[in-house]
Amino acid sequence: MQADASFWDSLAFDGIDDVDVEAVTAAFGTDDVVARGRAAGAACPDCGRFSGRVRDSYQRRLKDLPLGGQSVVIRLTVRRFICGAADCPRRTFAEPFAQLTDPYARFTTRLNHILERVGLALAGRAGARLADQLRLRAGRMTLVRRVMALPDPQFSTPRVLGVDDFAIRRGQTYSTVLTCGETHRVVDVLPTCEAGPLAAWLTTHPGVEIICRDRAGAYAEGARLGAPDALQVADRFHLWQGLGRAVETCVAAHRECLRTPTPPPKPSTIGAPSEAARSDTDPPQDDSDLPGPDPAGRRAQRKKAAHALVHELLAQGHSRRAIARHLGWGLNTVLRYAAAVHWQDTIRENRPRPSRLDPYKPYLKRRFAAGCTNVTQLHCELLAEHAPVTYAMVRAYVATLRTAPPDAPPPPPKVRQVTGWLTRHPTALSEENRADLKDVLARCPELDTAAGHIRDFGEILTGRLGATLPAWIDAVDASQLPGLTCFALHMLRDLDAITAGLSLRWSSGGTEGAVNRIKKIKRQLYGRAGFELLRKMILLQ
Repeated sequence: MQADASFWDSLAFDGIDDVDVEAVTAAFGTDDVVARGRAAGAACPDCGRFSGRVRDSYQRRLKDLPLGGQSVVIRLTVRRFICGAADCPRRTFAEPFAQLTDPYARFTTRLNHILERVGLALAGRAGARLADQLRLRAGRMTLVRRVMALPDPQFSTPRVLGVDDFAIRRGQTYSTVLTCGETHRVVDVLPTCEAGPLAAWLTTHPGVEIICRDRAGAYAEGARLGAPDALQVADRFHLWQGLGRAVETCVAAHRECLRTPTPPPKPSTIGAPSEAARSDTDPPQDDSDLPGPDPAGRRAQRKKAAHALVHELLAQGHSRRAIARHLGWGLNTVLRYAAAVHWQDTIRENRPRPSRLDPYKPYLKRRFAAGCTNVTQLHCELLAEHAPVTYAMVRAYVATLRTAPPDAPPPPPKVRQVTGWLTRHPTALSEENRADLKDVLARCPELDTAAGHIRDFGEILTGRLGATLPAWIDAVDASQLPGLTCFALHMLRDLDAITAGLSLRWSSGGTEGAVNRIKKIKRQLYGRAGFELLRKMILLQ
């Protein structure tokens, strides 16, 4: 089917004044546009002399943006001119089309820009699927090449530099992202999280005055080597996160204090010895000091044996890595057993999964206590209220109510619950949580002391009272609390950066946001991209 050439010239090539459309043919979902240059001649790219002598011509096939749901292919006739300058090394040169396309390209310039945007937004495979829906006809490697051909954005050296790591392959390979602490824009991406690349980057980019980082020793060493005059600032979020882990260790060490003491059982009159028959030398019995029952079962026995084996090898002088190689276990497993003081600490507490029945459990409990034990009736009552529950859900929950002993004491709070109560602001706790925390602190003086240290550190962090940090470290060291004392003494290794982080307004918040955006880019690439493509995507987004 033939179309009007002048119509196509004004519609498809609006703003491109160096091309004339000779004919248009539409067939099989593709519009073939036959065009040629309208200029009388062109300037030689070497000597700049204008020439109109045509030696020959050839045809280029260019893909263009789709029009009306149809793919567009431009069959462009290109003339080759003869340079008439005797001293010019170039004898012939091709006719240029600067507005339409680049030399040797198979896409028009405007289509190439669209493919670059699609590649930056969706990367390879996802971008190729979108391009196919838009009739752009570009494969995944075409999009990747368009992205890799883009130049890196040029940034001036930031005065405040944010440094943080992100996982290329979680647990195995990590890289470093550098951001501007004032604009929160990504400046560069380094291939590793070691000190050498960071020091080299700082050496080649002088002018950094403040470096916001986490407490990794490699970043501290790299900053010291590459920018010795820069002020290092430890991030406050990582400090509070480290305090939370130390508090959890402290609470786990006092796990026995979390259990509510049970009153001693009443003596039985049948077969019980009288008070007179009891010897005065017998020690008094206090059941409140007895620990709770140990976990039972084959899994508990395996963990008990593994804990004893790891600690026995540690006592013999073996390192944790050597123990992992000898036993064929993962290093994290050996570290978990080695860090546990008691083998019971290795058993993770089971957390109930959320259920659609959870909002209706109080109602079922009240109806069951009132004497209604018919599962069918209870299920019909919930369906009348448009509850999204099944008969099996109601039957399983009613079965737990039937097996539960009457007036059973509530379970003791878990280690992570108490840790959350201690590290959260008191105003963020409910009345019930505040009462439970008060009971726990009343039963355990050590946790009460730890709660005071946590409050003091929170005031230092929120009030930017970094100058009082040494006094806080001395107070925690004097208390000798497990977890907290190690956390406080460890801060002495990086005291200047931590003091600056607790005194100045700078932090790594913008860098953490960049890491979150990097995670989104990684998901788009589906883990198949190399570091160079990932770095390009990060910098250009």
